[in-house]
Amino acid sequence: MAGCVRLDVAGDDSGLRLLGLEDPGAAAAATRRRAQPLVPALLIQPAASQALADTLSIAYTRREHEFAFYQLASWVERPVRRVPRLLQLRIEQAGLAGAVGQLGDPMSADWLLVLGVDALYHDVSTLPGTGRVTLSAALFDRAARRREARRRFDATAPVPAPGAWAAAGAMSSALSRCFDALVPWLDAELARALGTAGERPG
Repeated sequence: MAGCVRLDVAGDDSGLRLLGLEDPGAAAAATRRRAQPLVPALLIQPAASQALADTLSIAYTRREHEFAFYQLASWVERPVRRVPRLLQLRIEQAGLAGAVGQLGDPMSADWLLVLGVDALYHDVSTLPGTGRVTLSAALFDRAARRREARRRFDATAPVPAPGAWAAAGAMSSALSRCFDALVPWLDAELARALGTAGERPG
């Protein structure tokens, strides 16, 4: 991984910018909600993720497999922690479970979603570049001790202008697109697993 280099918004020398990874598609997704939850409870567990997701530094790349970090911008929260929380809100909005929490919360659930952040960076091989996000998800039936399904979700979004601020917005848009695919997949896999198990609650 390359060392820190400067690639920031032109003319902005005002110091470090703290940027938030967001889910801009959440409001539109909130209109599509199940009338009844599929399961009483669901837990989300962050998986071991790519190193770029386990740092406050915002990564960019000019060449494949070579990364550097913005010097004057960083994430407010590490993506490996922020992304599962944003997904929790999406799943709650979708009404898939009566309660949704993070592993370690004081609640029990038979259903566990393991979420990994496999890629999160600004691709500047062609300026102003592209925000890229890859997530991996695996659904587990904890009562039966088996994995029911797993899948990777990839999305990109154009960066409208050079710099970290625009790149963070594009990565947020790409993250929303991953969630747009992940939540319906989770809905379908929960329904399938419940049907296979004879509609066992859990």
